[in-house]
Amino acid sequence: MITDRITLGDVTITRVWEFYGPVAMTPETFFPESSPRAWEEHASWLEPHFVDPETRIVNAAIQTWLLRSEGRNILIDTGVGNHKERPYAPVWSRLDTGFLDNLARAGVRPEDVDLVVNTHLHVDHVGWNTYLDGRAWVPTFPNATYLMPKTDFDFWNPANEHEPLLGRGNQNVFEDSVAPVHEAGLTTLWEDSYTIDANLRLESAPGHTPGSSVVVLESGADRAVFVGDLLHSPVQLVEPDTNSCFCEDPAGARATRRKVLGWAADHNALVVPAHLGGQGAAEVRREGSGFAIKGWAPFAPHADSLEDAR
Repeated sequence: MITDRITLGDVTITRVWEFYGPVAMTPETFFPESSPRAWEEHASWLEPHFVDPETRIVNAAIQTWLLRSEGRNILIDTGVGNHKERPYAPVWSRLDTGFLDNLARAGVRPEDVDLVVNTHLHVDHVGWNTYLDGRAWVPTFPNATYLMPKTDFDFWNPANEHEPLLGRGNQNVFEDSVAPVHEAGLTTLWEDSYTIDANLRLESAPGHTPGSSVVVLESGADRAVFVGDLLHSPVQLVEPDTNSCFCEDPAGARATRRKVLGWAADHNALVVPAHLGGQGAAEVRREGSGFAIKGWAPFAPHADSLEDAR
């Protein structure tokens, strides 16, 4: 069965699209450590959802995972957002998508959201934290608590003058998508781990960014792990030492990826990244020194292109 919603234990998971399509990078640019052999060997399931067979450009999804757990509506990551100025990340600049309409189709209005989880504070994970009201950026989800990793909050705060690998790619993000929420008193900054409820917890997973985190779901006999940008492509499942070009700490990212995938394989847990198109998530098993895909989730693939969503 192909669907937009699945249930694991006592938690319902709904996929809410912002957009899907090409991100202006070839596999060699996006994943400079990956082997050409991997893209060729696995082309039968990488194409067309994860790489366009004609242009050789990587396709990616921008999506939010809506979880209903213990009577609360919880959003994991909030995508790019509308009308945001991103001078050094033009693919994400000045979008005008129907994300809130898609959230409404899932049965949730902004005021119904109880908790927002930002797995890390990159441009494409915090955008719908706020929306433009006249000339001011204000919280999109006024009744929610926003959970942010304190390490990332401090790292991306311009006042602290860090020099990230991403350079200016995250310019304006803290100012328009993080600070307004914090100034409204809606944030909880956490460290190491954080218990959301009896089904869900946050755990630190550094490497991609200093404060990157994962959401672990354990409910009844079911397990899942929402891994944010621990991986951007399923190639990183079969080649777990492959980083994206955006990982701040390459060695740390490799170690964390192996640790989390190992846990998922040993606990029969669904691995749910932020940006996979296609069926969005997969179960993995150990194979040699790496991992293999055991089965895909039943989420429905998206048919629209990035241009359709603009």
